[in-house]
Amino acid sequence: MVINKPAGLPVQAGTKSFKNLIDIIKNTKYFENLAPYIVHRIDKDTSGILIVAKNRKFAQLFTSLFRIRKIHKKYLAIVYGKVDRNIKTMRDDLIYFENNKKISQKAISNLKIIKSNEGYSYIEMNPITGRKHQLRKQLLNIGNPIVGDDKYFLNDRKKIKIKNLMLHAYKIKFMINNVQYNFKAKYNSNFEDFLKKNF
Repeated sequence: MVINKPAGLPVQAGTKSFKNLIDIIKNTKYFENLAPYIVHRIDKDTSGILIVAKNRKFAQLFTSLFRIRKIHKKYLAIVYGKVDRNIKTMRDDLIYFENNKKISQKAISNLKIIKSNEGYSYIEMNPITGRKHQLRKQLLNIGNPIVGDDKYFLNDRKKIKIKNLMLHAYKIKFMINNVQYNFKAKYNSNFEDFLKKNF
């Protein structure tokens, strides 16, 4: 099942979340006598495409397709400032801590500027690796954090009050048994309004 997840809805139950996507869909007619399996994640604040498997066989298939990078995802984002036109690929060693142990992971994402002006840039990204908060961290690293990101932002910049993170998973493609599947998800009205107002 392919879902266009709304922003602000976590995929699965966390410590703070009361309402999550899995609890909502498991009680629908699409999952009668079936259990939803999560095969990848998108952040709670990110909107867009999410694949949910309906049985273990497909869950394992998708998990392995993600692992061998045979699933191609594209994201749209609106970021602060003018992104440098020379940046076509972002390569970083992202640091995170697990049980007080410092772990470094390589992160690679391709980047394409769709429109930009002095205030903002509208970009498309294709993450090659799938690290936690990868795009959000990488955009902060190049000095162009995502509009609406309260976690990865620059202090010197006047933050606009906006309730949505301007990051949307809008395309996904993969192949199963030589059949190519392509899915596209429209961004929400908040994203659309921001685009119209600023570009």
